[in-house]
Amino acid sequence: MTPFGLRLRQLRQDKNVTLQQQAQFLGVSPAYISALEHGQRGKPSPAFVDQICVWFGLIWDDAEQLKYLAQMSHPKPTVKTSGLSAEATFLANLLAQNIDRLSADECSALTQLLHNQLGSEAPALFGHKRTDQDL
Repeated sequence: MTPFGLRLRQLRQDKNVTLQQQAQFLGVSPAYISALEHGQRGKPSPAFVDQICVWFGLIWDDAEQLKYLAQMSHPKPTVKTSGLSAEATFLANLLAQNIDRLSADECSALTQLLHNQLGSEAPALFGHKRTDQDL
């Protein structure tokens, strides 16, 4: 499941909305939303995310969070390492080859470490500490 898909599912559950109701409002099939949630489709378009924000009445920080999660939910990200150091290329490959072996907590810790190194604050994925049960 993608970060965007997980949040989308949480929003539906919080608002007691069915997948079918949401799909009908957005003019797509329930199968499309399910595939989007599970990373079987590319990341959603900004216009589609805006429609979802309207559907759920999301504004300000909540809408921005959903848009950010959509950007960070590409199911097959590509990392271009040409022109980077050997260490950067090694890191990209190490992560690509082993990410499936990391727990949700380990992924969160690595994300926080990276944000700290880049001088930015890593936002909590959904305002709470994510666990393997969320997936």
